[in-house]
Amino acid sequence: MAEVVTKGTGEVERTADRAQVDVTFEALGAERSEAVSTLNQRISAVEPLLEDFEVRSRQLSVHDNWDNNQRAGSRASQQYVIWVSDLDRLDGLLAELVQAEPSWINGPTWTLVDDTEAIREAQKEAVADALRRAEGYASALGRRLGPLLRIGDTEGGHYAPMARSASFEMAGAAGMVDQLNLKAQQITVSASCTAAWSLLD
Repeated sequence: MAEVVTKGTGEVERTADRAQVDVTFEALGAERSEAVSTLNQRISAVEPLLEDFEVRSRQLSVHDNWDNNQRAGSRASQQYVIWVSDLDRLDGLLAELVQAEPSWINGPTWTLVDDTEAIREAQKEAVADALRRAEGYASALGRRLGPLLRIGDTEGGHYAPMARSASFEMAGAAGMVDQLNLKAQQITVSASCTAAWSLLD
């Protein structure tokens, strides 16, 4: 039985409804214990700011500094990964984090809380695209398109935040954060499939 195999792609855009912010605090000390103690003092004022947000991870790093093969004190750092679902509170959180003077902040990175509907819509578009292509080939051959024989995902379908994020070190006042225009961006969700259809006389 003759068949035609086509690939289809679909893309949809949705406005992000969750932001991720990465922030790191660092401290120096003559010894590792001193660096950690100083770091604890710095983040003691930060932890209360995060109580109403979803902290996805806290990662501690402690190591010695070296200068020309000579030990030159120690450094301790803690990195936070924070999820913000109430986007009206994002500017306020960023302003407070900036005021706490971290070593750096990266974000926001934009995501969707639930991408199920967007993925299904992209899949529908991918199948419709594959069908249009199959009908075109069948028409070119003077044949009729028969039933679908098989279908599967094709590598390349993805869910990607096609959005700008800001990365900045400590420069400028915390009150300037709301002027950075860190608004929710568009998320592009795509799907692709490969489908095989029978060809009828």
